[in-house]
Amino acid sequence: MMEIYTDKEILGDALTTEKAATDHYNTFANECVHDHVRKAILHCLEQEHSIQQDVFCMMHEKGYYPTPEAQEQKVEQAKQKYAQTVKMM
Repeated sequence: MMEIYTDKEILGDALTTEKAATDHYNTFANECVHDHVRKAILHCLEQEHSIQQDVFCMMHEKGYYPTPEAQEQKVEQAKQKYAQTVKMM
């Protein structure tokens, strides 16, 4: 029996995969000893980020990944919280 996946499921899986790929490439780049290999990994990381952005935009445009606007009060609270954290450092 053939399973049918929705566009939302396919794109969601693609986005999850891209997030994992960028996480791994970032780790590889951080731990790379040879400069030419590190540059190659960073190039791959950049490409993966581009793909991730494309998938995210497709999901957002189709309404599969809604991003509601933040309430002004919550934005100000976050600014104050992180400003205090920076001052403590």
